[in-house]
Amino acid sequence: MYIVTGCAGFIGSNLVDRLLALGHQVIGVDNFSTGQRRFLDNAFSNSKFRFFEVDLLDFEKLKKIFHGGSMVFHLAANADVRFGTEHPRKDLEQNTIATYNVLEAMRANHITRIAFSSTGSVYGESPVIPTPEDGPFPIQTSLYGASKAACEGLISAYCEGFGFQSWIFRFVSILGERYTHGHIFDFYEKLKIDPTCLAVLGNGRQRKSYLYVQDCIDGILLAFNKSEAKVNIFNLGVDGYVEVNDSIGWICQQLDVQPKLKYSGGDRGWIGDNPFIFLETKKIQALGWSPKFSIQQGVLKTVEYLRNNEWVFEVRQ
Repeated sequence: MYIVTGCAGFIGSNLVDRLLALGHQVIGVDNFSTGQRRFLDNAFSNSKFRFFEVDLLDFEKLKKIFHGGSMVFHLAANADVRFGTEHPRKDLEQNTIATYNVLEAMRANHITRIAFSSTGSVYGESPVIPTPEDGPFPIQTSLYGASKAACEGLISAYCEGFGFQSWIFRFVSILGERYTHGHIFDFYEKLKIDPTCLAVLGNGRQRKSYLYVQDCIDGILLAFNKSEAKVNIFNLGVDGYVEVNDSIGWICQQLDVQPKLKYSGGDRGWIGDNPFIFLETKKIQALGWSPKFSIQQGVLKTVEYLRNNEWVFEVRQ
């Protein structure tokens, strides 16, 4: 029985649907701080799905819920990179301490396998582009990245100290259905309010890499079925990157708008924003994985999802 934390979130709910479609029994855990109950509509109709509304900081409840599980997909996290300096405790609690509680709940129930959603942000502003998994680990530039790096350290230590096995995935930004935060969400919302003007953080020349959510899940499932080391670390991304301006162009074309762009200036949008993210993915590709969708296709699929599901803007307010 698989346990998915953050099961009502963007990636988590898509993963739950995939696991159920493959015939697995799934326990879902979420506190709906950012996840949406509607994302679980398909799961709730499946008898192999059990859901628990609980905060990962409630260790005693978590320990009981994990009883009978065989593996944990730990996707729950605070993913708010931009405003980390405004509430630094949130990254500590929702990412690092929550991960410690997950590991301890696993240990109490003799569960030894964990897949973890980390981030390319742990590389900070890497001097090596594209950045490989064994690239130099620089000074952290965001509280989000620092909290995820701490989570990786805890997981690796549990693998060494308690015989766990882990699959750690360092994602680029993920796009697709049920996407509810990030630049496309922000731009779409702004253009709904005023299609004639679009405020852009930075200079629009930031170079970023993105990955479609179903390609992401393909990589996760392939890796834990094919890699058997004690600690398995994989980058997940496409073989390339685009400028923010490229993404703006595709979004505006899809929405048939031609706004005036107003840049805030500088080479980054906020404190901790990495102006160039491009991860090397040779390691996961060697297992037979490659993304089926390009960055442009992922952007357009996301815009189309938002256009057909504008309720997500209302629930996020």
